[in-house]
Amino acid sequence: MGSAQAMTTGIEQYQELIEQLKPVVKEPAFNQILSQVAANIPRPKRFLIKMELKRQAKPCQRRIDLRGSVDGDCHAYEHEGLTHYLDDIAQEMFERQVRCFGGYTIGVYEAVCNTENNFRVMHNKEKTETDILAGDSDSQANLPLETRYLAPVINFSGVRQRREERMNFVVSVELFTELKESVHATSIDISVSGLKIKAPKRYMFKPGERLTVHFRGLELDYGLNRGEGVHYLLTDIDRSREEQRLSLKRLYDQEQKAFDEFLEKFIQGNKRRYKVNMDNTIDAIVAKGYEQYYIPHFTSLPVYISQQEDQLQPQYLLFNDCNREIYQYWLDENNALRLGYLFSRQRLQKLLKLPPGQREMTLFVFSHVTQGRCYFYSASSDELDAHPELKGAFLAYGSRKLSWRVFKLQLSDMHPEQCHIPLSLPDAVSEMVRRQNQPPSPRLQSKLKNLRYIALVTDISSEWATQAYQKRKLHKALLAKLQVFCHPRNHAPVPIIPFRFKYQELRRETRFLLRTPVNLMHEDMKLNGVSEDFSAGGLRIELQNQFPLEVGAQLEISLPKLQKLTQKHHLSDIVYQVVHVSADRNIVHLMLGDSSHELHAKEFFQELIKNNRRSLKPVHEQQDMAGIGEALRNIYAANPLNVAIFIRKDGVQLLPDSIAHVPSEHSLKPLLAYRGDEQHLNLYALYAARIESRNFIEQTLKNMRTHNVPAAFELFIAFNPTLGNIQQAIQVKLVQQFNNDAQRREFISLAMGKGRFYALKLFLTKTGRPDISLLHSELTYVGGYAVHKAKLLEEQLWNVAAVVDMQDVTAEMMYRYGFNKHHIEANYQGSERKMRKDNE
Repeated sequence: MGSAQAMTTGIEQYQELIEQLKPVVKEPAFNQILSQVAANIPRPKRFLIKMELKRQAKPCQRRIDLRGSVDGDCHAYEHEGLTHYLDDIAQEMFERQVRCFGGYTIGVYEAVCNTENNFRVMHNKEKTETDILAGDSDSQANLPLETRYLAPVINFSGVRQRREERMNFVVSVELFTELKESVHATSIDISVSGLKIKAPKRYMFKPGERLTVHFRGLELDYGLNRGEGVHYLLTDIDRSREEQRLSLKRLYDQEQKAFDEFLEKFIQGNKRRYKVNMDNTIDAIVAKGYEQYYIPHFTSLPVYISQQEDQLQPQYLLFNDCNREIYQYWLDENNALRLGYLFSRQRLQKLLKLPPGQREMTLFVFSHVTQGRCYFYSASSDELDAHPELKGAFLAYGSRKLSWRVFKLQLSDMHPEQCHIPLSLPDAVSEMVRRQNQPPSPRLQSKLKNLRYIALVTDISSEWATQAYQKRKLHKALLAKLQVFCHPRNHAPVPIIPFRFKYQELRRETRFLLRTPVNLMHEDMKLNGVSEDFSAGGLRIELQNQFPLEVGAQLEISLPKLQKLTQKHHLSDIVYQVVHVSADRNIVHLMLGDSSHELHAKEFFQELIKNNRRSLKPVHEQQDMAGIGEALRNIYAANPLNVAIFIRKDGVQLLPDSIAHVPSEHSLKPLLAYRGDEQHLNLYALYAARIESRNFIEQTLKNMRTHNVPAAFELFIAFNPTLGNIQQAIQVKLVQQFNNDAQRREFISLAMGKGRFYALKLFLTKTGRPDISLLHSELTYVGGYAVHKAKLLEEQLWNVAAVVDMQDVTAEMMYRYGFNKHHIEANYQGSERKMRKDNE
């Protein structure tokens, strides 16, 4: 197999490099790329790497049958006339490797036969994996703990559009300062209206300074007028390198038509030779690629608050498959949304008075049904403290009800202009780019113009929290007085309009809209529904009643109306497998079986698509009302309140890949910045806790499927940055690793006495395939100048294995275990004085 081949050639230590080079092995510039990326590898080894890659890139015609060889259910998978039998992991590997090599090759075959769940591989790697977990033999494990879990920072909103193309170009220039001082420097890149240069550090410049630039190198080579200098404004200085780098903006305070025409023609004529500067576009691809992993798996519910004069009220909300349950929780018996109850004027005003980074509150909620009508009760921790005689009764009674929930409510500023994220490319690149860069319509902008805040609602309930609140004594005599926390039915809350996060579902086949009756059977059960969309190998069905079965169930499907269109194909009793059920259990996603009977149905759908291409509408062409869903998504991406963390797969390990930008005022910044820097944050806290000798992230993802509901964890962290050793400075335990609440309270008290206590809530989700279509224009642009960079960017996105949605729940955790408001505030300020254990 692939790894065995590498072992025999003595290049086993270069497997990571081989994986990086797979996407470019068939490129004309492969030898040049190999020389660049492997410059430090001895020439004989470099030759062996090249031969190994060429071997793996040879076409292959071998069928793969993994039935009985892997820990997973295999099904038929057809590719270019060959039918393979693969499980889900092998199928994902097959598609990834085919994309790398550009077709089915020996490297694809070997990679698919060496997946992690292959029984042979599992047996051979058992000892190796144990060694890695013990920290013996892996380069990552050999790094110091202080740096092993550093993750680079990605800024979702840091992408800037360029008005024009910028060309990498090195030429001698002479600068003249406002004091007529001469400085000799060298250009780095150039555009019609901008310039970046590097100059010696001994010269002192300041932003806002006016400079006159003479392009001495161009004067010699192109006969420019030596006496004509070009005026620029110094906008930014980077002194982090050996030479300072100056960013200059053209000042059009004098007419220089000849120079303008020369520069424009010079850049257009030489940009292929010298290469355009793509740093901005590459940053945009990374930011957008990671953001589209995070948004569909986001577990909090953003609610958008409008302001007109002094009136604040919720206007829109945005839901996806992972936060939909919060939205559904607030539906009453008539399916009317009552979420507006949470956003009273008093609560919103209280949040606004808090400093940025501290605008949050904990809300306790339950509902009570009487005479067929649903009544919601809610109270914040401060509201309960204001009614001390009712606090215990509310928590004790509410926590005993199935409807009990604990929500965290956060508030952040936003700007309506953030609704539009143009490409990083200038309009002049192409007509398609120009269209994509067009701002939203005035009609859409008018719907958003009054939005000022995002209120983020997160369900932070847990079984341990519920048990803790249930231990409070229930005084039934006080229950009637809880009516003060009930939201009256005769005062309906402000209506909130829901929209769905806009993202493309990642499927192998194009789906088309089709509404037709469907009959479903499973043993003696019969259900009726209507199809929403179809592909050659799948159906999505809307049911009249809730679907009672789970993912994996086999159904027999009949399509009575479509059967009237054909005598050639049999469209009754077709076997489909359930692959997804919506949270409300009214939408079912089905995958076609692979027997000969099911092939009739597949052939029918293929012919239906082929003969009706013009009339069938692909699902991805559906647009939400006036584009608001996409606009609201862009606004949230520019103002994330939770911390997004990305995990990559590296062999059998799951390592920190990156982390979204965390503002300096965020409560978790001190913990994450420990032993980090401006560009890297430390995720040691996520890897310090272990379950059954494994890190809990690795243990959870091992058995998780791509479309599972996020797995939730609560972490207790004692943080004392004054200690030199990171293992002493950051001590972590999972909530379930304590025997009782007394131990949990003791851990909190000790952490506060020595430093600071943190409680984290983590939502962990396994990712699927990246949605490259969202990045098509920018990837195409990068590929046009450096195809290997485009392919390596794609590979970087494919390596993301999981997303962590993390937030600070310290206040609720301390409140849960009996600490009062003063304890919570003192802990937030990082007080080192000991806090008494009793709650007085």
